[in-house]
Amino acid sequence: MTGDMTCTVCGEPAVEDNSQLCNNCEGRFHLRLRDGADGKDCGDVWINEQYMSLEFACFTCLHPEPPGTASIDDILDIAEAALLANVDEPALAAAAESGALRHRRTSSGTYLFERRDVILFLEGRR
Repeated sequence: MTGDMTCTVCGEPAVEDNSQLCNNCEGRFHLRLRDGADGKDCGDVWINEQYMSLEFACFTCLHPEPPGTASIDDILDIAEAALLANVDEPALAAAAESGALRHRRTSSGTYLFERRDVILFLEGRR
């Protein structure tokens, strides 16, 4: 398959060489298939010990949203998220692009984050 593909987690273009299909939702997501390879990860892969096979899952399926927990106040743009995390905006954008911080980019290029994801990112840096 060589057509246009989009990552179901981050919404950015994905190519077959650096992506995989989720075994749960069957959506395509970014996944570096080798250690040290360029790119980002929007999911994970592991060995199923019972069947001795690889299993693939996107971060959306691995970390589902609890129902009814988000409100408009929980959505932050990059400036608000940078203040909350006490980092500069370019560092936050780099974390988002590397897959370390879940985000969404609007059609105008604005980064959007959920407050809980920024807090989890901050806790992981301590």
